[in-house]
Amino acid sequence: MEHDLSPATLAELRRPRPYPAVSVLTPTHRREPDNAQDRVRLRNAVAAAKKQLEEDPSVSRDRRAEVSRELDRAMAEVDLTYAEDGLAIFAAPGEHQVWTLSRSVPERVVLSDTFLTRNLVAAQAAERPFWVLSVAADRVKLWSGGAGRVVEEHLGGFPMDRPAEDFDPERQERIGDAPSTFRDEGTRRFLRDADAAMDKVLRTHPRPLYITGPEPALSLFDEAGALAAHSVLVPHGGLAHGSAEAVWQAVRPVLEDEARGAVRAVARELDAARGRKDFAAGVDELWESAHTGRVRLLAVEENFKVTMRDDGEHLLPAEDGDLDARGDIVDEIVEQCLETGAEVRFVPDGTLGDVDGIAGVLRY
Repeated sequence: MEHDLSPATLAELRRPRPYPAVSVLTPTHRREPDNAQDRVRLRNAVAAAKKQLEEDPSVSRDRRAEVSRELDRAMAEVDLTYAEDGLAIFAAPGEHQVWTLSRSVPERVVLSDTFLTRNLVAAQAAERPFWVLSVAADRVKLWSGGAGRVVEEHLGGFPMDRPAEDFDPERQERIGDAPSTFRDEGTRRFLRDADAAMDKVLRTHPRPLYITGPEPALSLFDEAGALAAHSVLVPHGGLAHGSAEAVWQAVRPVLEDEARGAVRAVARELDAARGRKDFAAGVDELWESAHTGRVRLLAVEENFKVTMRDDGEHLLPAEDGDLDARGDIVDEIVEQCLETGAEVRFVPDGTLGDVDGIAGVLRY
C-alpha cells in the first residue's frame, strides 16, 4: 500500500486515463474494535464500484472486465493490519493502486477519466510529513516521519554504511564518539556522500529535514555538505543504529515545540487579517475564494468535517445520505488552495474559536 505522495506521484495520479478511471474511498480504523468493520465495508465499496461499471452503458464489456480485474488485484494487496484512517483504491485499464491515508475520508465510488486525489492531498497536508537523517561515523539511516511515528525508509541508497576498508570498527569501539573519530578524512568523505544522496531525495520528495547525531557528527556534517544549514539539528547519538521508537522520542519534543509556535503564528495572522478586512471564514466563503485563487493562508481545525451540497451559487448544509451531498468539501478546499499556492495549516480543534473550523487570509 502506498503512503508517500510526492509531487511527481501526484502529477502521475492526475494524468487523464481512458474511461473509466475508478476511485474507491472508504474510512478505516487503526484499532479494535472499530477496525472489525473495515474488511466488510471495503468489500461492499468495491462491489458498489463493480455495480456502477455494470450499469454504465458507455463501458464496454471488455473494458468492464479489465477494470474489475484491476479492482480484484488491488483488493488482494490491501493489508488492513497497517490501516490508518482512510483507504483509497484507484483502478483503470491496465493499472491499480492502493493508498492508505492518515485522514478520514467519506465513503465514495467515482467513475471518471481521472482519479480522485483531493483526499490524498488533504491527508498529506494534515500529516505534514518530514524526514529524519540519523548520522554516525559508520552509518547514516533515513527515517520517514508523520502522524505520530517514524519508520525506516529505504530510498536514495539509504541506509548508507561506510566501507569496511575505510573504517576501523575496533578503533571506534575504543574511542566511541570522541571528536577524533570525526576529524578523520574518511568520515568527512562518507558524510559528504550522505549529504549528496539526501539532497537527491529532497529534490524528488521535498519535506522538512531533521538531522540527528552526536555533536561532533552534526558539526562535521555541516562542514562537509550543504543540507545542515537548511535543516533542524537534533543532538542525539546512537540513532543511526537505533530503533524507530528511539528516533521518534528524540525528535518529538522538537516537533511539538515547532507545532505550538506555528499555531501561534497562524492565530496572529488571522487576527491581523481581521483588521485589514482580508479575513474569510466558513466553508461557503472559502470554497468560493479557493476556486478564484484568492486564499493566501488557510487554517483548518484537524477534525473539522462538514457535508454540503452545491446549489449552483452557494454551498448549503446537507445530510450524508443526500444524493448531491459532498462529504469531502473541506478536502476539496484544501486541495484547491494548495493548487493556487496558498499555505495550508491544520491546527488543533477549538483553535479557531467562533469561525466554525475553517478560516483564511485572502490575497486581495
